[in-house]
Amino acid sequence: MDLINSSDYLLHNSTSGRNSTLLPELVKMIAVPLLFTSFLIGTIINGLYLWVLRFKMKKTVNILLFFHLILSYFVSAFTLPFVATSYLQNNHWRFGTVMCKVVNSTLSLGMFTSVFFLSAISVDRYLLVLHPVWSQLHRTPRSVSIIILGIWISAMALSMPYLFFRETQENDDKTVTCQNNYTVFINGEHEKMKILSEKIHLACFIGRFLVSFLLPFFIITFCYERISNKVKERSWLKSNKPFRVMVTAIISFFVCWMPYHIYQGLKLTSSQSQLSLLFLIFTLITTSFNSLFSPTLYLCTGENFKKIFKKSILALFESTFNEDSSAERTQNVNSEADI
Repeated sequence: MDLINSSDYLLHNSTSGRNSTLLPELVKMIAVPLLFTSFLIGTIINGLYLWVLRFKMKKTVNILLFFHLILSYFVSAFTLPFVATSYLQNNHWRFGTVMCKVVNSTLSLGMFTSVFFLSAISVDRYLLVLHPVWSQLHRTPRSVSIIILGIWISAMALSMPYLFFRETQENDDKTVTCQNNYTVFINGEHEKMKILSEKIHLACFIGRFLVSFLLPFFIITFCYERISNKVKERSWLKSNKPFRVMVTAIISFFVCWMPYHIYQGLKLTSSQSQLSLLFLIFTLITTSFNSLFSPTLYLCTGENFKKIFKKSILALFESTFNEDSSAERTQNVNSEADI
C-alpha cells in the first residue's frame, strides 16, 4: 500500500539531531519489514485491481473513481523501498536531493489524492441516493473525468511545498538526512529566521490537517449519515450490511489518518517525547495498511466486482500456465459490470 500518503515523517529524524543520530531500534525494526511488505503487497494487489477495472469492466462513474483511487495508492507504493532503505541505514539518505524531493512529494500526492477520491466516492453515493433524478441527468463518465482531473491538479498543487522545502543535509558524521527546511528561502537574522520558519511549519501543518483530514472526514461522515437516514426512512434494505460498510468506512478513515496528523502536530514542539515515537509507530502501521485495506473494503462490497475479479484472475493464470486455454473463457470475462 501506498503509505498513503504520509510524506513528512518517514524520512525525518524522530529525534532532534541524530541523537546522536540513530533512529530508535524499535521504530527501525517495525518500519523496515512493514514498508517492504506494503510495497510488495500493495503493488501486486492494487495492480490486479487496476487491471480488472481498466480492462474487464465497463467505464462507469464508479469504475473511474475507484480506478483513480487505487492508482494513487499504486503510484505511492513505488516510493516505499526508498523510505525503507533510509530506515534500514539509520536514516541515512543515499539517493540525492532530487529523489529526496520527488519521493516526499509523491507520498504527499498519494495522501491528498486518496482522501480526495474517497470523499468524491462518498459524494457520488450521496447524490445517487438523495438526488437520483439529478444524478441521472448529470452523472456521466465525461463529467466525472473533469472532477478526476481537478483532483489530481489540486493534489499536485498541495504537494508543491515538498518540492520547495524538502532538502538533504550532510551531518558531522558524513551521513545525509532528507528533511524539511522551512528556512531554505529566508535570509536575515537567526532569531527572525527561526520564528518565520516556525510560522511556515505551523501554516503547512494546519493547511494539511484541514484539507487532507478534517474536511474529507466531515464530507464522508455527512454523506454516509444522510444516506443511512434515507435508506432507513424508505426501508429499502432488509440487511444491515450496507450500514456496517458505511460505519466501517468512516472509522477506517479516522483510524488510518488520525495518528499521522497527531504525530505531525507533536513535531511542532521542539522536544521529541516517547509519545511522539509511539505515534510514529502507529502512523507507520495505519498508513501502510490503509492503501490495501481501503480499496479492498470498497471494492469487495460489490458482488459484480468480486465475481469478475475472480474470473479475471482465473483466466490470467490459465492463459499463463496453459498454452491450450481457449479464447472463449477470456471472452466471457470481458462482460460489462459495475461495482
